[in-house]
Amino acid sequence: MATSTTGQQFPAQKQDRQPGRKHVMDPVPQATSPAYKPANKLHGKVALVTGDDSGQCVTALLWRNRGLHLSKNADAKDPIALPADLGFKENCKMVMEEVVNAYGRIDVLVNNATEQHKSNSIEEIDEQRLERVFRTNVLSYLYALNHMTEGSSIINTASVVAYRDSPKLLDYTATKGAIVSFTRGLALHLVNRGIRVNGVAPGSIWTPLIPSLFNEEEVAKFGSRVPMKRAGQLFEVGPSYVFLACNDSSYIAGQVLHPNGGEIVNG
Repeated sequence: MATSTTGQQFPAQKQDRQPGRKHVMDPVPQATSPAYKPANKLHGKVALVTGDDSGQCVTALLWRNRGLHLSKNADAKDPIALPADLGFKENCKMVMEEVVNAYGRIDVLVNNATEQHKSNSIEEIDEQRLERVFRTNVLSYLYALNHMTEGSSIINTASVVAYRDSPKLLDYTATKGAIVSFTRGLALHLVNRGIRVNGVAPGSIWTPLIPSLFNEEEVAKFGSRVPMKRAGQLFEVGPSYVFLACNDSSYIAGQVLHPNGGEIVNG
């Protein structure tokens, strides 16, 4: 992808639905790196990844390449997709039970469900929308804790906006700040059970959510303001999740990783 400092990184484009469609993006987001070599760090583990329809967290292919088992049969790695509105406790419970019934357990829980809307003024954020965004972005993280046992890893998706301003995403920013605090507090609550809780706060990452949320001019300049002068790709975010999910991070809890192109967050 382009790394020009002129600010014109992507062709101007706009999609009319959220979270957007990956196959019509120009360029298509890069989920895997040509230089990647499988290490099987997650061999034998079962993961539940919520809200990954926009690709912000990690694709099934990325997990598969690292040896993650996604089915009953240890020789097969076919993932399943479960459509559900995770803003409601009963749906979170249903998804957890479906995964346990299919694979026997959950070793890694990646809370990645996110709802985001742009607003030009605070008056556009009414009570109904605020409640809706918090239900999806925060409460679903709290609901999806059943079936986690000793040795499990929980990874919550925050955002760089939890650490710096994003005036057009005020309600979304508030939820991501809540996730950071929730991650730290939950880590202390669960550490004695042998469950590690950490987070990832991606910066400007090129996902289908971007052309569905911003206008053509904003999309064209997306990522140009970060120190690296470009947006990140999916394969540059995924390793943060893999690290926190595998035993390489066995002495890490209550922390947040920051794949954000060099933005200093002091958090």
